[in-house]
Amino acid sequence: MRKIFPIGSHARCAKANSLDATSAPRRKLLAAAAGASILSALDPALRAGAWAAGSDAPEKTEVKIGFIPLTDCASVVIASVMKFDEKYGIKIVPSKEASWAAVRDKLVNGELDAAHVLYGLIYGVQMGIGGPKKDMAVLMSLNHNGQAITLSNQLKDKGAIDGAKLKALIDKEKREYTFAQTFPTGTHAMWIYYWLATYGINPMADVKTITVPPPQMVANMRVGNMDGFCVGEPWGNRAIYDKIGFTAETTQAIWKDHPEKTLGTTAEFVQKYPNTTRAMIAAVLDASKFIDVMANRKKVAEIIADKSYVNCPVDVIDQRLEGNYDNGIGRVWKDPDYMKFYNEGMVNYPYLSDGMWFLTQHKRWGLLKDDPDYLAVAQKVNQIDLYKQAAALAKVPVPKEAFRTAKLIDGTVWDGKNPKVYAAGFKVRATNGGGA
Repeated sequence: MRKIFPIGSHARCAKANSLDATSAPRRKLLAAAAGASILSALDPALRAGAWAAGSDAPEKTEVKIGFIPLTDCASVVIASVMKFDEKYGIKIVPSKEASWAAVRDKLVNGELDAAHVLYGLIYGVQMGIGGPKKDMAVLMSLNHNGQAITLSNQLKDKGAIDGAKLKALIDKEKREYTFAQTFPTGTHAMWIYYWLATYGINPMADVKTITVPPPQMVANMRVGNMDGFCVGEPWGNRAIYDKIGFTAETTQAIWKDHPEKTLGTTAEFVQKYPNTTRAMIAAVLDASKFIDVMANRKKVAEIIADKSYVNCPVDVIDQRLEGNYDNGIGRVWKDPDYMKFYNEGMVNYPYLSDGMWFLTQHKRWGLLKDDPDYLAVAQKVNQIDLYKQAAALAKVPVPKEAFRTAKLIDGTVWDGKNPKVYAAGFKVRATNGGGA
């Protein structure tokens, strides 16, 4: 037990003399140990802010990051393959997963340290509506744009090539129409629900919706299990490549520069390994910068096309990665709102309003029965302070505001200012027409 000596006592003086005689290396060691002891006693939030004082070594040097075979897993893969991680003292080990449910379960039970993961999945787990309830963390956004709503060629043959004509067909020919998304609280579910509802089709009452893992979408459409789906690239383009479907809408046409995947983990991991978490964000930011240089995108497509990652022909990935779109039914265009990974840091910042939007849609579709404290939840989940520290390390500019404004395809404006009113303001929602 450490003795406390009275001020002015002989023992205190003797101890001081003893410290003066200690070698310089010994004093440094003692100082480091004392610093570590103080840091370990701090609140995790304070400890995360202490890194600049010299305590920024990653607590864990190897991190296992899960991903689903999609084009937007690129920044995690590139951070590892091109060794951007080494700059920050960590090794990223990408782990290919079979489904978003598997990603969720492995994050929650600690088998994965972090993951390339759907924004809405993280919020669903946080709220206990997308699996077991657990406090989660959005570390950064990985990409904007780059998903697509694909309809089958059978619908095309009946003239249903856009939302309005699909609505007319559903009203005219009564049968069960089936549309797939990738996870009930996830981004793809929210995009296809939003798109259908924009044209007066209630996804909870007028059609059937099912959950299918991204790499299995095309195979399921090929055998006739669905009329349409929403998923990330390259699977929308793959349906065109395989001549089984066409792009009815890109998600960037639903919401320009919409949030999509995140680098997500548990709040527990952030609290236990704040320096490691910061290093992960910084490494992925460096990879994001690299990918957003258009001249690098062919190389990126070649890397992620490998069977270890997306397992898809390079050309199928690269076309839309470079913004070259063909909807499969005659329209070819250069899309300025292609999938972006960096965009001078605008992509990566974890805007509070982005997280809140997913909660409004969860409420709209009956996944949340009551309005949560939208802002408080977003402030808890989105790790803005930690992101800012990592952005400083990676020399990435940070937006001035944690809210942003967007006008969506149905004309509604989202700015995060009144989420409860926004969530209740949609004409088509789960409470209409016997929905969930």
